[in-house]
Amino acid sequence: MTEIPHQRRTFAASQPIALRGPAELADALPFMLGFHPSDSIVLVALHGEHGRFGGRVRVGIPSSPREWAALAGCLAECLVEGSARRGERPDGIVGFLCQEPGRGETGRRVMERLRPLAQSLRVACGTLDVPVHEVLCISDGLYFSYCCPDNSRCCSPDGTPLALSGTSVMAASAAYAGLRVRGTLKDLEARLKPGGPAAEAAAQRAALNDAAAVIVPRILDGVSGTLARQETRDTTLALLHRLVQRFTEASAAAAPAERTGAGLALLLSGPAREDARDDALISPDEAATLILGLQDRDTRDRAAEWMEGPEAAPALRIWSVLARRCVAPYEEYAAAPLTLAGWVAWSTGDTPLARVALSLALEADPHYLFARLLHQACNEGLDPESLRDCLRRERDARIAVQQERQEQPGARDREAEAEAEAEAEADGDGDGVGQSVNQDQDQDQGEDSEPAQADDRERALRRARLIARRNARQAGLRKAGSARPSARADAAPKPPKNPGGRRTGRRGARNGG
Repeated sequence: MTEIPHQRRTFAASQPIALRGPAELADALPFMLGFHPSDSIVLVALHGEHGRFGGRVRVGIPSSPREWAALAGCLAECLVEGSARRGERPDGIVGFLCQEPGRGETGRRVMERLRPLAQSLRVACGTLDVPVHEVLCISDGLYFSYCCPDNSRCCSPDGTPLALSGTSVMAASAAYAGLRVRGTLKDLEARLKPGGPAAEAAAQRAALNDAAAVIVPRILDGVSGTLARQETRDTTLALLHRLVQRFTEASAAAAPAERTGAGLALLLSGPAREDARDDALISPDEAATLILGLQDRDTRDRAAEWMEGPEAAPALRIWSVLARRCVAPYEEYAAAPLTLAGWVAWSTGDTPLARVALSLALEADPHYLFARLLHQACNEGLDPESLRDCLRRERDARIAVQQERQEQPGARDREAEAEAEAEAEADGDGDGVGQSVNQDQDQDQGEDSEPAQADDRERALRRARLIARRNARQAGLRKAGSARPSARADAAPKPPKNPGGRRTGRRGARNGG
């Protein structure tokens, strides 16, 4: 059996923290991840003579032992190759298996049940010529070592109690550095998943059904629905602007109260109270409009611009509320707000929350391209500044175009005049387009009249297009063409599977029997 170097390990190159033995190693795990992992496999790369911590990977423990060997190979390969791409191949690896006992189980029973998984991890890393110095099982407030050569002196076979929270050197150093552990992984995920009373879920489901019948056809109607799609985008973004302002004002109003006894009690009551306060700021109809509107890729990309500055915090709270409102059967629709939550968290430096949100987004829709790209970039330790800069440039270019249009009132007046003329014709006997074309055909065919004929034809075609737009708006759906939307993974929403008796699809939405 390989001798385990239980001596010094360093946590960061700038301020080294010596971890002596498996007890301090187990205590450091939540600070490395930002939360207490539950039902998780965690592998951490070690570098250099003193075992400096490097990259890490985490994944849930599969319920079927038949999947363990294949998963162990994938995890080892991901960690080793990812570290090599960043320029430093691991010199060793430590692993953690974290799982609470089931009904009637003990911590030791969990450790014995997961022993084949620990062995698979050691074999997979050894195949890549990277030694595994330690694998710990953390369960029921105890840790167990799979690799310690002397359990009688170092690691008891019945388990060793973990250090009390906040009493270790690692906890003190993390507190000094401003790092915090926000509960367990399940606690973080619960803040981004639907929950709450059944009555509230039913009200949100009804609002989503009503919104889907109107918004989904407008987004899916392709090129022929450009105007309707733009109107939906403008409505969604305007509502988002109002909500950002609403959340900002609510935070400002709550700031003085937080210094009082009542405010202190609110802070000590935990995240659940904060989430309930945020949920109260968005009605079911508003949430439904935003959830459906964000299924449009361009709308989502515009919303991603709330990524920094004073708008980032309220935006993150809004995306979290929307993710919690994606009740069945609209779970897939949560991919958009979850991805936006992950993006804002990553952009503002909250990498643990970003990884959790992006993982949940991929659970909701494994093919959601934006989430996949962000998840990969976040896990590889890339700097989000390059994406922030891209979004800034797109925003600045759009604002410049808008300002240029505002500086040309003549063009806007001519367009409004043409539309008013078309509206007047449409309100007449209904034959305005035909009469205009017939008048063009009856004009003199002489050479001197050719420019006037061309102008008249152009005006007639413009009036025809405007009348068609007006009629389409009155009908509520635009089906003037047969063009289909883009086939990109996140370009348009996927209708839910028979939500509330309604059927939705490429051709729109209608009430079911």
